[in-house]
Amino acid sequence: MPPRTSNASATAARRSQIIETTIHTIAELGMARTTFAQIATRGGLSSTRLISYHFHSKMTLIEATVTHIYQSIDEFLQQRVTADPASRPIQPTDDRPWPQPPLASASEELRAYINGTVAYIDTHRTEMRALQSIFASRHASSYDPAAIQADPQGDVMRHLQEILQRGQDEGAFRNFDPLVIATMIQRPLESLPQLLDSRPDLNPHLYAAELVAAIDHATRRQDD
Repeated sequence: MPPRTSNASATAARRSQIIETTIHTIAELGMARTTFAQIATRGGLSSTRLISYHFHSKMTLIEATVTHIYQSIDEFLQQRVTADPASRPIQPTDDRPWPQPPLASASEELRAYINGTVAYIDTHRTEMRALQSIFASRHASSYDPAAIQADPQGDVMRHLQEILQRGQDEGAFRNFDPLVIATMIQRPLESLPQLLDSRPDLNPHLYAAELVAAIDHATRRQDD
């Protein structure tokens, strides 16, 4: 009998293959036209049963795909810490802990988040195209706050509001509503994938720099 660790590794590898193929299929065809049959064809799978064995429904697969993309964003942000010590993941986990207290000022963490997110969007355009197709499909079928990245109750917005609130508590930021400023940060990031598709000449680095400057101006104390 083969060792269980080998079976677990094979299962994880197959699930990863299916999810990666799903990302590329949605990015190419859109959420509505993505089916198990399309995924099986593009993934070189002999049958859709190989997909349904791991994901019993399309919704289960889509949820796993969204989770996978968000995890890849966190991993990307965490890997940037060598070049930018202010960078940190949105959702630290037990297997990806983050030192406390925060390593940098609130303004530096905002800058690192904006620069890191723009860099991820620029270098992971397929993932972002797939993610936005998923969110657009959810939002079109019925109003679902979870289909919006700037959902006030979502992990991303909570992360930003925590940084903004800390900046206020430390006296570095002026008095403002953290939800409003968090939305001012996140909305331009959400729109960047479409801008990059429609404006090939757009410089992502300048885009990030302008957004950082605007948020710095919006958050700084009046006496600074």
